[in-house]
Amino acid sequence: MFQKIAVIGAGTMGNGIAHCFAQEGFNVHLIDVNAEQLIKALQAIRKNLDRQVTRGSISEEDSNAAYERISTFTQLESGVKDVQLVIEAASEDLQIKLNIFKALDAHAPKDCILASNTSSLSITTIASATARPDKVIGMHFMNPVPVMKLVEIINGYQTSEEVTRLITELCSRIKKIPATSKDYPGFIANRILMPMINEAISALHEGVGDVESIDTVMKLGMAHPMGPLQLADFIGLDICLNILRVLHDGFGNPRYAPSPLLVNLVAAGKLGVKTGEGFYKYESGSKDLRVSAFMARI
Repeated sequence: MFQKIAVIGAGTMGNGIAHCFAQEGFNVHLIDVNAEQLIKALQAIRKNLDRQVTRGSISEEDSNAAYERISTFTQLESGVKDVQLVIEAASEDLQIKLNIFKALDAHAPKDCILASNTSSLSITTIASATARPDKVIGMHFMNPVPVMKLVEIINGYQTSEEVTRLITELCSRIKKIPATSKDYPGFIANRILMPMINEAISALHEGVGDVESIDTVMKLGMAHPMGPLQLADFIGLDICLNILRVLHDGFGNPRYAPSPLLVNLVAAGKLGVKTGEGFYKYESGSKDLRVSAFMARI
């Protein structure tokens, strides 16, 4: 069924999703209103494909073929008019996603499946912006997309069983492992991960241990590839805060309340790797090294 897909949003997640599908033979329309961001996305994809060639995981011929399968668009209408699947990977903001899905419903083919890469927002609510809620589903890829195998599949209240089956099979075609979740705040991944990160931040805030000690305990004691505070820096402290607020608002349970330290760091603009400082400091030019080191361990 799927031959051509569209990806909305050319940021880190969007270009990673486009990379994976193009590498497995799909024609990909990468869509972003920002033309400069599209250029950066193509540069990132080229760099990651070249890294795979250097490591011997793909041939140079296959790398070039994958890159050529990606077309870029700044107009949503043009990019989605003839695709069988759209994966939205825009900012984690409900109103932005509702606006995008309303536009997708108007311009994508009527039998096209609409998926969101949201990490915590309600698929049922997102689907309400369309006249095809049975064809709306969550596909939560993990970062970095070309490396991480998991795709969390989230069924909205009206998502059809056939759509779930098709998306599950599609994950296998792009060499990903699907895990299905019901549509509750945080789904499975972030309902478990974010409280753990929040508890680590609280332990730091209360002086139970310093940054290095907390991360070392989780790496060496629990066999985590990255400590929770370093992982929070990698994810982005603003994203962690937003997800915790979704959990707190969705369940009304104080155990999901964000740590005051996390709130203050975000207010101060210390968001982790992307700003150069979070729980750790990142020297200019060292960010790619940290990301590469993380990818090499997975």
